[in-house]
Amino acid sequence: MRPFEALRSAFSLRVVAVMLLVVSGWAVLGPPAASAEPRITRVDVYSESMGRWVANDVISPASGAPAPTFYLLTGIGGGSDGISWFNNTGVRDFFADKHVNVVMPIGGQYSMYTDWDADDPVLGRNKWQTYLTSELPAAIDGRFATTGANAIGGVSMAGGAVLDLAIQAPGFYRAVGSYSGCAATSGLLGQAMVRSMVELRGGGNAANMWGSAVDPRWRVHDPMLNAERLRGTEVFVSSGNGLPGSIDNHDPVLVVPQTIGGSVVEMVTNACAAAFQSRLHSLGIPATFTYLSQGTHSWGLFETELRESWPVIGGAIGA
Repeated sequence: MRPFEALRSAFSLRVVAVMLLVVSGWAVLGPPAASAEPRITRVDVYSESMGRWVANDVISPASGAPAPTFYLLTGIGGGSDGISWFNNTGVRDFFADKHVNVVMPIGGQYSMYTDWDADDPVLGRNKWQTYLTSELPAAIDGRFATTGANAIGGVSMAGGAVLDLAIQAPGFYRAVGSYSGCAATSGLLGQAMVRSMVELRGGGNAANMWGSAVDPRWRVHDPMLNAERLRGTEVFVSSGNGLPGSIDNHDPVLVVPQTIGGSVVEMVTNACAAAFQSRLHSLGIPATFTYLSQGTHSWGLFETELRESWPVIGGAIGA
């Protein structure tokens, strides 16, 4: 079966059209304030490739002993809008007793966390693959005690991007966690989802990223098509089913719009996860897939997914 046949059978173009109007606006944030907690550090790293400083929040073990590193990416707003793992979840408490450096970059909004071919009039210069796989790790390894074992996780827009980063930098990450994202980036449906984030939400031009609709680079960055290159990497993929529940922990004031939009988006990511599971199964690549019995595209769901993934992620890097 072709990679996208399962995706097409899971949801129609009509559902995607609805999704284009609401996708991704429900997951991402902005710059957290500097913390006085001894294990939490704000680290500014200069990106030579992008010509600017990038802020990163780092949770490091209190012991100071060498530890593995888990890079954790937020969604469509890149954390620059105040919405992030750091601000909207209990990651500080969750990782307080774990021997791992958790690095949460701030930035990359609407960028797919990839290297763009050209500067964009709206979104500027984006070289996030270079930053995340080269510039940032060098800075983290130089400042913190690390073991050289790395993993990466990401939610929503970053849920597909982290799979691509693991493919583009083979061997760099021992494990990858994809939370409520979509692996497909090429073809009619894949491009529709990417353009909904880059263009409809971000106002950028996706042609500045991977070229025109027929440019082969869209396929080069499609984890669904390039899944074979994940062999040997521990893969965790999860999704809710779009049904609201206590897991969402929505703001009571915004519960109606968050539930409606979040339900549609999460149903799409659920279909994406199922299609990707079929793809990996066809290749004989082992992976862990978790489908939660409730959950819209919400931070309550995302935090649950992160916690569910930790035995896989932490085990792979020795955390």
